[in-house]
Amino acid sequence: MIPILSIVGKSDSGKTTLLEKVVRELTDRGHRIATVKHDAHSFEIDHEGKDSWRHKRAGSRLTIISSPTKMALVADTDHDHRLDEIRDRYVWGVDLIITEGYKRETHPKIEVYRSELHRDLLCRADENLVAVAGDPSDPPEGIPVFDLNDVRPLCDFIEKRFLNPLKDR
Repeated sequence: MIPILSIVGKSDSGKTTLLEKVVRELTDRGHRIATVKHDAHSFEIDHEGKDSWRHKRAGSRLTIISSPTKMALVADTDHDHRLDEIRDRYVWGVDLIITEGYKRETHPKIEVYRSELHRDLLCRADENLVAVAGDPSDPPEGIPVFDLNDVRPLCDFIEKRFLNPLKDR
């Protein structure tokens, strides 16, 4: 089963920037990474007038856009899918799924925290919090804290904990 790791934090804390750096570093180390971005609102990935947009507008519940180098799926949903559902239905051929958001899910989480923007950790009491990237003055006991500006130690932690399951955790 592909492990899932969520990067969470309050708005404008730097989640996307951290995710980009982590994905780049882990990919450079030879790992195959998938990402899932949670959007609490509706979104559009296709543009008005494009063929796939026209397919959806005509009533297609599922539209796939395919080319020699990319593929995208746009499907109507009747609920906000859990990460397990997304992984089991749509993700294959990767070593790790890293999500942005999904703070209410029960998967391991790394919280991005900047003291100048927030008073307290969002996931302080969450038993799934495995690390903090940032500068909390009072991190939860036993939770490692990593520098936002140097992702190498954080990626070492991710490799040991999620990408090398046969090694000691």
